[in-house]
Amino acid sequence: MKKILVIHGPNLNLLGEREPGVYGSDSFESINNEIIEHAITKQFHCEVFQSNHEGEIIDTLHLARKSFDGVILNAGAYTHYSYAIRDAISAIKIPVIEVHMSNINARDEFRAKSVIAPVCKGSICGFGKQSYILAVDALYYMWKAQEGSDAQ
Repeated sequence: MKKILVIHGPNLNLLGEREPGVYGSDSFESINNEIIEHAITKQFHCEVFQSNHEGEIIDTLHLARKSFDGVILNAGAYTHYSYAIRDAISAIKIPVIEVHMSNINARDEFRAKSVIAPVCKGSICGFGKQSYILAVDALYYMWKAQEGSDAQ
């Protein structure tokens, strides 16, 4: 069974309260439950981590390399300036899917630049909480395709 880790960055623990016009009104807990339930349908074990602290996110990425097959990361504001998180992603050698609930390209100019995108397997943004579900699916289909190419 594949194991995935969802990492939420700063302020995402306030989902449901924080800017519902941008992020929706679903609570952090309910979104995590939906992600976990969807992961189960793909036969994944899924764990969730949230931190408002850059170093904790980096430490968690480092630990993930030994215990997980892939990571779904919403780095929040760190997306736009944390070269330290970028370097951690690059170092761990497991696929990381960058996720954002809002379309970062359609918001403030500073939000349009992701310093982590170049070292992520892919990026999904703009679909609200469904961005996380799409990321689970992306990992599923990526691994399915690898299984198919391994069988040939």
